[in-house]
Amino acid sequence: MPAALTPEKTPSEDATPQPQSGVLGNYRWVVCALLFFATTINYIDRQILSLLKEILDKQIGWTNEQFGLVNSAFQFAYGMGLLGFGWFVDRFGTKIGYAVSIIAWSISAAAHALVGSFTGFITARTALGLGEAGNFPSAIKAVALWFPKRERAFATSIFNAGTNAGALIAPAFIPWMALTWGWQSCFLAAGIAGMLWLFLWLPFYDTPDKSRHVGAAELALIRSDRDENGSQDKVPWLSLLRYRQTWSFIVAKFLTDPVWWFFLIWLPDFFKKTRGLEIKKSWIHIVTIYGIVTVLSIFGGWVTGYLTRRGWTVTRARKTGMFIFALCAVPILAVTRVGDWTAVLLIGLAGSAHQAWSANLYTTVSDMFPKPAVASVIGIGGMAGSAGGILFPALTGRLLDHFESLGNATTGYAILFGICGCMYLVAFGCNHLLAPRFEPFQMRPAQA
Repeated sequence: MPAALTPEKTPSEDATPQPQSGVLGNYRWVVCALLFFATTINYIDRQILSLLKEILDKQIGWTNEQFGLVNSAFQFAYGMGLLGFGWFVDRFGTKIGYAVSIIAWSISAAAHALVGSFTGFITARTALGLGEAGNFPSAIKAVALWFPKRERAFATSIFNAGTNAGALIAPAFIPWMALTWGWQSCFLAAGIAGMLWLFLWLPFYDTPDKSRHVGAAELALIRSDRDENGSQDKVPWLSLLRYRQTWSFIVAKFLTDPVWWFFLIWLPDFFKKTRGLEIKKSWIHIVTIYGIVTVLSIFGGWVTGYLTRRGWTVTRARKTGMFIFALCAVPILAVTRVGDWTAVLLIGLAGSAHQAWSANLYTTVSDMFPKPAVASVIGIGGMAGSAGGILFPALTGRLLDHFESLGNATTGYAILFGICGCMYLVAFGCNHLLAPRFEPFQMRPAQA
């Protein structure tokens, strides 16, 4: 088969390193940059709908509950897609998995421009969710293939910062595009951006063993802590449910993913309903929030790697960082009782805490599981996060409709931010009980 369609092998398989210079190269960071840009496009696509809510409210006339249901449809499809892409990426490799994903989500994003009803948007969001589900299983798998453990949290935090960059770029351009060329132009531009990325991915990505850009020294670094925790054969994903380590990731994702979705979906509405700031004015607040998140979340991924290099065990470094990040989300409980810019700072801190938490949580999977199982575990946990994401937007919409009918939207948002602020400490406790140590373990052979 052509190179672009050949399933990849893990670095643990025998391969002859390229006979290049012994000078340590940095091509793994080029790969990380590709992951960052894909994730940025992914999150621009997701953010468009919430930024157009004011315009679509008038054109479609949907309620908050219906808007929540449209987002729940995306989450349901995203969860199913994560499960499927987790298996697909482990089976056929990151190169193929990412290519299939971005083709699907780019076509689906552009298709939003063709719909104009509540039912039409549910259909379009469902298709988008299925396609976008390939992003994180592919990206986390690529990080596991291309980086030693001591660099994985930092690499993950860098590509995961694309979620912040997407949320940062979208408010700065989407409202302007919608007002200038119509809301349909926003979705068309997102679809085109995804297809352009594909022209970089196919020629520049391969596994470290096959890449012409990787020298012997860099390949040795990538292989420096090669997994020794069991067979390198493909792992049936259902067998992964036998391990409490899998459930440590599942439960943490279920509890904390909905918080990030809440930020992405409802912040423009929060500023409009509680502070009277329409998107033409609140975009600067939203851009500032995601600017804060982008900077601080990368530091959150770097700090655990720094502690590891200082001699801390992976478990001690990850758990210390994750506990601190959980505490940083708590001050958001006060967000409805402070001024506009103080609210921006509190939401920015909580969003940064989420992204730093998420980068380290993703990395715990490659800390504990062999590489052939990583994308499958990410897919299962991502499906659990989407299950929480299905429930929370529907709850949010119904709760806000209730309090808006009473003329008190602020109380509804106070309850919702209160839930968000406490969720990370609950998740940390559950994760710690299920996985006291983040280290490789012996997986039992699958039953015949």
